[in-house]
Amino acid sequence: MDIPRIISVDDHVVEPPNLWLDRLPAKYQDRAPRVVREKVRMSLVGGYTFETGVPDGVECDVWYYDDLKYPFTRLSAAVGAEVVKNEPTTFDQIRKGCYDQEARLADMDANHVEASICFPNILPRFCGQTFLERDDKELALLCVKAYNDWMIEEWCAGPGKDRLIPLTMIPLWDVDLAVAEVRRCADLGSHNITFSENPVPLGLPSVHSGHWDPLFAVCEETDTVINMHIGSSSKMPSTAPDAPFIISSTLTFQNAMGSVLDYTFGGVFDRFPDLRVAYSEGQAGWLPYVLERADKLWEERLLDDTGFGSKLPQPPSTYMKSNIWYCIFDDETAMANRDVIGIDRLTFEVDYPHADSTFPHTKDVAERMAAKAGLNDHEIYRFFRGNAIELYHLDRYHGITE
Repeated sequence: MDIPRIISVDDHVVEPPNLWLDRLPAKYQDRAPRVVREKVRMSLVGGYTFETGVPDGVECDVWYYDDLKYPFTRLSAAVGAEVVKNEPTTFDQIRKGCYDQEARLADMDANHVEASICFPNILPRFCGQTFLERDDKELALLCVKAYNDWMIEEWCAGPGKDRLIPLTMIPLWDVDLAVAEVRRCADLGSHNITFSENPVPLGLPSVHSGHWDPLFAVCEETDTVINMHIGSSSKMPSTAPDAPFIISSTLTFQNAMGSVLDYTFGGVFDRFPDLRVAYSEGQAGWLPYVLERADKLWEERLLDDTGFGSKLPQPPSTYMKSNIWYCIFDDETAMANRDVIGIDRLTFEVDYPHADSTFPHTKDVAERMAAKAGLNDHEIYRFFRGNAIELYHLDRYHGITE
């Protein structure tokens, strides 16, 4: 089976220890994000806790940023580990491709991957929530801009140009600053931002409020894709406080499902018809039922004027199949229902360097997926490569074509 060079729409980069120290003014050196190696003790009993400065503890690289202390754990850089555990680690113990461009490109070559979009990973979290949570917003804004400059000028430059595709952050706490940062980064060559799947748990206005419309407008204007990773709301679904974590892991798709409905019934795509939204790691096996249910309710309540229905001029599925792309890595149900979802809506992820990553066997995994689903040559091309080119306009900005 001929699998084309893969374009992964969801990978991560472990932020190098000196990323912010090298780019922030000297007066912030004692408060900027930085790494200190310490002996720590971690516990998952009764909730997640950790202590630093423990003489008989485990060596760990701990991120410090203003009042924040955050230990580096193996789950954030799992590739290469024989057994993946939520345990302390250091940069010396992880695979170099997690944070070093040359090593990452070598790993991509060995893994049949041509291009990759990398989300933030540890200190910022998936859409920069850490900077939203700090009190000093002047420093936080400098940190966001420093990360974006590093992403564009270092991680995605030189040998990585047109293979590592820029994905930048916005200052979540101020929509006007966010608009300005989208424009600045687009001028520098980044046409992708990472955003929260649901801003409300972060203490921010909802998609329905109209607060984010200036952001959606500038993304449409600058041809910028909004990328939303599972967990970027800092809240994961669960059933009970004492439920095992595996239940939450099984239910993660609910975050993407809820966000899709927010954007669709919130009229975002009706107001911004050229806006493109991509969901990372949300899978898509749940989508056929949502398409059906949303359309039926829309049709049943067309004449309602009490707020029980929806004022969308077109069926909800229209927007879900024209403005939204979905990302999968092991979703056999989505593959079996690709005719309902639309094969042109599905993209593929490697998820390097997380525990779910298919590295270094991604090509073998792709072959098995395609064979089991009975994909034809056109579907294989679209799923593993072509849809990503179309979604991110990689032919226009990065010279990546068929």
